[in-house]
Amino acid sequence: MLWDKGQSVAAWVQRFTVGEDYRWDTLLLPYDIEGTRAHAAGLHRIGILSDEEFRAVSEALDALKAEVAAGRVVVRPEDEDAHTVIETYLTKRLGDTGKKIHTGRSRNDQVLTAIRLFLKDGLREAGRRVARLVEQLCELGTAYNDALMPGYTHLQQAMPSTAGLWALGYAELLLSDLAALRHAFDQVDVSPLGSAAGYGVPFLELPREEVARRLGFRALQLHVTAVQLSRGKLELHAAHALVQVGATLNRIASDLVLFNSQEFGFVELPPECCTGSSIMPQKQNPDVPELVRAGYHRLLAEMNVLLTLPANLPSGYHRDLQLTKEAVVRCVLHAHDLLTAMVQLLPGLRFRRDRMQAACTPALLATAEALRRVAEGVPFREAYRQAAAALDSLPQPDPETVLRAYRVDGYPGRGRPDRLLEQLRAFQDWLAPTESAGT
Repeated sequence: MLWDKGQSVAAWVQRFTVGEDYRWDTLLLPYDIEGTRAHAAGLHRIGILSDEEFRAVSEALDALKAEVAAGRVVVRPEDEDAHTVIETYLTKRLGDTGKKIHTGRSRNDQVLTAIRLFLKDGLREAGRRVARLVEQLCELGTAYNDALMPGYTHLQQAMPSTAGLWALGYAELLLSDLAALRHAFDQVDVSPLGSAAGYGVPFLELPREEVARRLGFRALQLHVTAVQLSRGKLELHAAHALVQVGATLNRIASDLVLFNSQEFGFVELPPECCTGSSIMPQKQNPDVPELVRAGYHRLLAEMNVLLTLPANLPSGYHRDLQLTKEAVVRCVLHAHDLLTAMVQLLPGLRFRRDRMQAACTPALLATAEALRRVAEGVPFREAYRQAAAALDSLPQPDPETVLRAYRVDGYPGRGRPDRLLEQLRAFQDWLAPTESAGT
């Protein structure tokens, strides 16, 4: 262990303090390697590492990264964390040169560097999957622009809608979620490296800004006390953005489960996204959307850890903050799973025009009838009462007639997926493939 001073520690203490960290550190290991590479460059810049030593460290880190990618090096419980794995590897390979690598660095700024690099990749990848969902929903919006269906309030039939309008409403909401992801990305895109344990490093003029640029951070956390104060807080930005995405997926999934029921029958789900019953031969269960619906609550639980854990802690580092790592890593991984599930489901989704139109009752036209009377000069409140009294005389909704009455973009039959795709293009630069620190 990096903090070993020759004193023994009870086995249960090691298990209790390490917890599940070794699992998450295995995921962070590639990012920790790149953080170590940048730190070594900084040590070389100020003369702690010679040209030859820096070259040897760089080559050793390349070799370690290849070992990690091949699955031959992982973090084990006895390793405690990724930092120990890296330093042990360098020391075994390079001797005293490896022992220099932790100069001017603490595990506190080391782990935060790795986490923020991981979060940058994770948020951008989530953004790419959200963008794909927007495109898929726009395709549905085009295909079903004229597919009449009931619109609901209080789960009671309210006014006419279309399956296309349903899809485009969610596409627009996901664009808002995409903006939240990009904002969270900007928040975590600051380098903590060089802050050490939270109070800087005496004697060494670490080139913190140069190292931050080398790692691809947009900025540096200048005052070192801000680094530990932001621990959990910046992770919360990321988790909150992912929770927003999860909330949208939750609503989409809830609709699909309802619309897929025999009582509605509005949609057919792809068979590969459903399972059967062990006892009821006729069943085809909507497991994928049900689990997407449930997954939102798991994201929310991880966010609550980040929201509450740092509260009431005095300034500076505390071991409590270790738990923020697991919470935010779990949040990223689970959000990716939910997005993948929905991206796989939507291309096979089919809306049943016959069932949706058959479900449309004359009462859906009550508001249109009131406004038709308004157009003839009747004051709205009187027209409202007249329409309510005439419900039994309203005709069965005809899709073409119903949709012809709407004249404003964004209304039923007036979908504008092109406008949404234009907004999506504003995110292209951020979503473009980049070289990841974790690959």
